[in-house]
Amino acid sequence: MSGRNVLRIVVVVAALGWFGWRYIHSHEKPPAQADTASAPAAAASAPAKPLPPAKPKTWKVGSLTLHDCELGRPGSGITKEAWCTTFKVPENRADPHSRIIGLKLALVRSDAAVADKDMVVLLAGGPGEAATESWQMVAPAFDGVLKHHDVVLLDQRGTGGSNPLSCTSTDNDGDDTRVAGPDLDQLRKEVQSCLAEVSKRADPRYYTTTVAVQDLEDVRKALGAPTFDLVGVSYGTRMAQQYLMHHPDAVRSVVLDSPVPNQTVLGEDFAANLEHALKLDFAQCTANPACKKRFGDPMQTLYQLRDALRANPHTVSFRDPQTWATVTRPLNEYALAGVVRMFAYTAETAALLPLSIDAAAHGDVAPLLGQAKLLSGDLSGDMNNGMSMSVICSEDADLLKPRPEDANTILGNHLIDAIKTECSVWPHGTRPANFHAPLKSDKPILILDGERDPVTPPAYGKTILAGLGHARQLLFKGQGHSELSRGCMPKLLTQFIDKADPKGLDASCLDRLGPTPTFIDFNGATP
Repeated sequence: MSGRNVLRIVVVVAALGWFGWRYIHSHEKPPAQADTASAPAAAASAPAKPLPPAKPKTWKVGSLTLHDCELGRPGSGITKEAWCTTFKVPENRADPHSRIIGLKLALVRSDAAVADKDMVVLLAGGPGEAATESWQMVAPAFDGVLKHHDVVLLDQRGTGGSNPLSCTSTDNDGDDTRVAGPDLDQLRKEVQSCLAEVSKRADPRYYTTTVAVQDLEDVRKALGAPTFDLVGVSYGTRMAQQYLMHHPDAVRSVVLDSPVPNQTVLGEDFAANLEHALKLDFAQCTANPACKKRFGDPMQTLYQLRDALRANPHTVSFRDPQTWATVTRPLNEYALAGVVRMFAYTAETAALLPLSIDAAAHGDVAPLLGQAKLLSGDLSGDMNNGMSMSVICSEDADLLKPRPEDANTILGNHLIDAIKTECSVWPHGTRPANFHAPLKSDKPILILDGERDPVTPPAYGKTILAGLGHARQLLFKGQGHSELSRGCMPKLLTQFIDKADPKGLDASCLDRLGPTPTFIDFNGATP
């Protein structure tokens, strides 16, 4: 279990203890003044209190019968209550004799005795994350939503509990910091091994966004055909847009958190987006006298470190921050790019970058690689690499081209080279002719963008906004990727879903958000 998850358990236990103490003491009665001699007789004659009714074990919704269940997340012992069933669909919808696969479907029940008729759907990111496994992390952002709405969690085919396209040979190895280097032949062999394993239980051609949209529509009908409020995060915003394009009457409202425009080819500008985010992060340091004195120009130091590793890649050892065991890793320019990209995802880890890069440049790689191992350990159980390849190889890979202007950036064209190599092996599904058409809609849509997002920058949100008639973009100052839980956003999410009025939303509370101050040392930032 990660240190972060241990901390969550400690916080939850402490909170439960505090609330328990408050409950007991707020319900204490003053000492009774009755005659103590009559107390035993009164106790003997008092009728026994009736037991509370047993909690129902099933819940009928539409044509579905759901059973009470607990939703967990790999690497964590914490669970959340829900109602679950297995929803069966054909793997190949064009073949009546196709293999039948089961999709894990969960509903989180509203606090209301009678919930609103529209249901909220969480569409997970990746591609490769499972909604039921992501729920534990984002559930607090939906506390207000659950007062009036049920929440639908469907593990997209190929993820979580929905016939996952996971490979024991390549998934969950605890090292998600890698960026493919020059050994593309080895990568090709790994993908071939993964494909041989997955093909025993699945045909990867049918694990695309387009087919998953059909699955979600079938689930909606089985639930009694409610309208949906779609909440997509990262890749989940592609799912949301595709569903809205094909089933507009089924959608009441949409939240696009860290969105990707339909017309964007995944991977084409990852290098430029990372470069832009790093410049913003490091400009914060150079604008601070103490930070500039301590680290100089962090971007220059990063490129000097990259050049040194390009000339002299080597193996390094450091202590695992969880187990304290010695860990050995190859350190080269590709590993550096992967680690830096991972740090840039959130404001908190981005604030550590100048300090960690400076330490690595002076020979101490533990701060950089140790923190990266914590992050990658938390991520390694969340992703299904096979499903990710099914999506990208079918929907984007043939449109990807290395960009000469990105060749000398930190990320370079390495990810594009890796995707091209993977997709030379992995089977491709079909892509509709209008798949990359811009979204056009008058539905209420709220777009959330982090100012320093290294993957889906605010420019993406503006591109989507251009085709919408009843939408609004919210910018989160100093933030990175994924905004649902930031600041007052949970309150705004509740208000938006309740009223479906993006332009009438008072979002001034977001003005209090800002970047995390850059760490000068491991005690934190300057006062």
